Amino acid sequence: MFREVKAFSSFSVDDLQKAKQFYGQTLGLDVAETPEGLVLRIAGGTVVFIYPSDDYTVPEHTVLNFPVDDIDRAIDELTKRGVRMEHYNMPNIKTDETGIFRGDSGPKAIAWFKDPAGHILSVLQEK
Repeated sequence: MFREVKAFSSFSVDDLQKAKQFYGQTLGLDVAETPEGLVLRIAGGTVVFIYPSDDYTVPEHTVLNFPVDDIDRAIDELTKRGVRMEHYNMPNIKTDETGIFRGDSGPKAIAWFKDPAGHILSVLQEK
């Protein structure tokens, strides 16, 4: 039924203009403003819709993942743009001083950061 449908993801934010600046200027994504919210166009045809919410609640899970070829370079660039990486010291996830977790399974390396609304985003290197 949905095999040929172009699906898209969406999530809400508490401040649409802060989201527009972060995703458009800080992350450098293609952002279009509509009467209903923001449309992010990501490489490969991926579309994410961001809409305002008066009763916004921060989710506790990762909402967007950005695969990269070189995670160290990506983290350096994000840091230069003012993005603060998350640091974890849990039994199964311990990040290094730059915020990168290098595990034995899953992606080669992954790091997390938050947008202005508190959404968790990741940058990951698969190989």
